[in-house]
Amino acid sequence: MQLDIINIEGKKTGRTIELPEEIFNAEPNSHVIWLAVKQYLSAQRQGTHKVKTRAEANGSSKKLHKQKGTGGARKGNLRNPLYKGGGTVFGPKPHGYDIKLNRKVKDLAKIGALSAKAKDNKIIIVEDALVQVETPNTKEFNQVFLNINGGSRKSLFVVPEYNENVYKSFRNVPSICGTLLSDINTYDILNAEAVIFTESAAKIFVEENAEDKKEAAEA
Repeated sequence: MQLDIINIEGKKTGRTIELPEEIFNAEPNSHVIWLAVKQYLSAQRQGTHKVKTRAEANGSSKKLHKQKGTGGARKGNLRNPLYKGGGTVFGPKPHGYDIKLNRKVKDLAKIGALSAKAKDNKIIIVEDALVQVETPNTKEFNQVFLNINGGSRKSLFVVPEYNENVYKSFRNVPSICGTLLSDINTYDILNAEAVIFTESAAKIFVEENAEDKKEAAEA
C-alpha cells in the first residue's frame, strides 16, 4: 500500500512510502476488534462501587419487638433492608472488570482496525519536521493539524518515541490524541477520525515487516 508523505503545510512532498499489505490491507475481523475494544474499556473501569450491607449500615442492633405474639410481621432491627436507611441486599461490591486477551488476538484486532482506516483513506503520513520542535507551541501545532487533516473531529497522532516539546504542544488540544507507536491500541484507532503517523513511525512498520519476511524465509 503506497501513501504520499505530506509536509506540515498539508501539501505532498513528492515522496511516498510503501506500507506492508499484511498490516494495512488485511480483512478486518469484527469479532476480534469487538473483543479488543471491550477489554480496553473494561480496563478503564475502577470497579470501586460499594454499598453497605445490614452489617455495615448505621443504626441500633436492638430487636424492635418480640418475635411472636404481636400479630404483625417479624422484624429484626433498624438496619433491616426493608427499612429506609437499612442495608442493601445483594448490592455491588468492589471488583475488577479486566478480561484476558491473548497478544496475538490483540495484534490481529489492531491490524484489522488499521486496515479499516486505510480503506477509508484515513491514514496520513507526515514528515518528521512536525516533531522536530525546539519549544512547545500549542497554537502552531494545532494549525499544522488543521492543514494536515482539514479539522477532523479527532486525530490519533502516532510518534515513534516520546518528545517532551511535542507532548506539551498537543496535550491541551482536545481533538488530538497522541500516543507512542508501542502503545497504540484498537480503541484509539477506531475512535479517531484520522490516524496520523510520522514518517519515522511508519518506517518502523516497513522495517519490522521486512525482518519478519526474512526470518520466515530462513526458517
